[in-house]
This record gives sequence, structure tokens and C-alpha cells, in this order.
Amino acid sequence: MSDISKFDPNSVGLKSNNIFGLPFTEEEAQLVLLPVPWEVTVSYRRGTARGPENIFNAAMQVDLYDPDVEDGWKKGFYMQPLDKNIRTKSDYLRQCAELIISNMIDGGEVSENEQLSEKLKEINEGGKLMVDWVYEMTTDLLKSGKKVGLVGGDHSTPLGFIKALSEIHKEFGILQIDAHADLRDAYEGFTYSHASIMFNVLDQIPNMKKLVQVGIRDYCNEELDIIRHSKGRITTFFDKDIKAQQYEGVLWKDICRQVVDTLPQKVYISFDIDGLDPKLCPNTGTPVPGGFEAEQIFYLFKMLHASGREIIGFDLNEVSSGDHIGDGIDAIVGARILYKLCNYMVAPPKN
Repeated sequence: MSDISKFDPNSVGLKSNNIFGLPFTEEEAQLVLLPVPWEVTVSYRRGTARGPENIFNAAMQVDLYDPDVEDGWKKGFYMQPLDKNIRTKSDYLRQCAELIISNMIDGGEVSENEQLSEKLKEINEGGKLMVDWVYEMTTDLLKSGKKVGLVGGDHSTPLGFIKALSEIHKEFGILQIDAHADLRDAYEGFTYSHASIMFNVLDQIPNMKKLVQVGIRDYCNEELDIIRHSKGRITTFFDKDIKAQQYEGVLWKDICRQVVDTLPQKVYISFDIDGLDPKLCPNTGTPVPGGFEAEQIFYLFKMLHASGREIIGFDLNEVSSGDHIGDGIDAIVGARILYKLCNYMVAPPKN
């Protein structure tokens, strides 16, 4: 472990250190973050591929004292360097995807266009490459004894990580904070679409026994059918139902207890930033009115930890600062969400 006796947690965050200005190497850190700068299939606005670097920069403004998990940072957090090859691949395939999406919006059929059909094939092959890369990177980290978090990128990025965890944990559940259900089957023809992440998890990872979705407020009939016919494998706390309970006097504490009670002992957290009120993430790819204050989700995490459940991993996705850094507060909100996730990931378990 790094000698932190000379590190001042009250001083300015130094970029010469690592995430949150912490002075840990990868070897010294208990928790390692994998940045995945990928946004090939985003449906509306781009920018999430720059999320990891924007969050890293904004993280220097986060004070290290956390009243919920005091001194969690002393366990060591470290973000790996960005893989520029992954980002370059994403940028190229994103241009291909934009051509396909534009064609579809105009009423075209990709199958009738040889050039677009080839681009679609290339995109799906690229998505598989990304999933495999994430799987290999996270598998190596887990085998070395590290706790792991993933920072995207769009919401397609954690599939390989969840696969890696499934080889360690016999059974686990996912707590998904999101505006969208993400249960589309190859949305827009993209096998690894950001809108298909939970469909792919359910389809490919049988020991993911329970998906608990919170804040869902933008979904289609097919996704609703999947939820209704999941035989209890999916429990969805729709945003409108949560708000109705609150309007009728139900405490947020009691709603959080409902959520936590549906989860198994081992929990993976998948956090799409658009689960929050869009005033906190105005530049995310597909913002949706409604959602939560950050403090509400922090309270949910607090209750999850207090229940004695084990957080086995997490991802944070869809953070974008728009075309110009500084257009919104997305990155700083993302950095604070990330810090809270990191702290609960290393927090001592409740007995």
C-alpha cells in the first residue's frame, strides 16, 4: 500500500496523481476503474465516449471526505489510462452508425442497401470486439484480486464485465438506475446497442438471477411485455409509480426498502446517468423528464449497504459534456456519483 502519510486530503487535487487526485498506483489500489470510451450505437446525441476523461478531470474538484463512508479513499482508487485504439474504433463506427440511423429515420431499409448492410455488419463485429476486450480486461483485474468498476461510454459497455463477474459469482442481481428499460432486442439492428444491454444480459448470463430497475420512464410495448413475462426475473420500479407513492405520502425510505428487498445477496450496480433528473445531466445522450436527485440515489445506496448486501461491481455510463466541456454540470455530477460508488464498493460489509 502507498505511504499516504505525506498526502494531504484537504489540498487541491493533483492531476499528476490519479482519479480524485489520489496518490495510488494500480498495484496499490484496492479498486481499479476501467474507462471504456465507446458510444457507437447512441440513438440521439453523441459525447459519452468522452465521458471517462471528462469525469477524470472533474474528479479533481471532489472533496475526499464522505460522511457515509469515511476514509474509503484510503483503500486506494485508480483509473487505468484510456485505450485510444478503442476510442478511435468507436469514433469511426459511430460515423457508420449515424448513416444507418439517418437512413432508417428517412424510411429506408438497411437490408436493401448493400453499403449500409456492410457497415451494419462491421458495427456488430466492432461491438463484439469491445465486449470481448472489456471481458478480458476485467477478468484479469478480478483474477489479480482487485475490486472493479467500469466508466463508460454508452450503456452497451458493461456486458463483458458482467460476464466476467458471472464466472466468479454463482448467483447475483443487478440494480439498474436508468430512465430506459434497455430491453430491446438488437435495437436498430445493432446487436450490442446501448438500448439492448439488459436484454443481452438476460439472454447471455443465466446466473444473473434478478434485474431490479429503478426510475424507468421511457420504454416500448415490447420491453413492457418482456418485464411482464419475465416470471419474476425482472422487477421494475417505474418512475411514475414511484412518484405516485410519494405524492400519496409514502416515504422515500420505504420505497428504497421495497427496492432493496427485491435484490439478492450479491448486487451489481448499473448506473445510467439519465436515471437522474435531466437538470443534473443535460448533455446525456437521451435525457428524459422526471428522474431522481443524486441524494435520493445516495440514500438508496446507503440502505443497500445497510442491508448487508455485497456490491460486487458497478458501471457508470452515459455521462457527456456536450460539444464543449463546460456546457453543463454533467461531468462534475458524474464524478460525484462515481466517488460514491467507489466508496460503497470498498466499504466494510454490514453484519
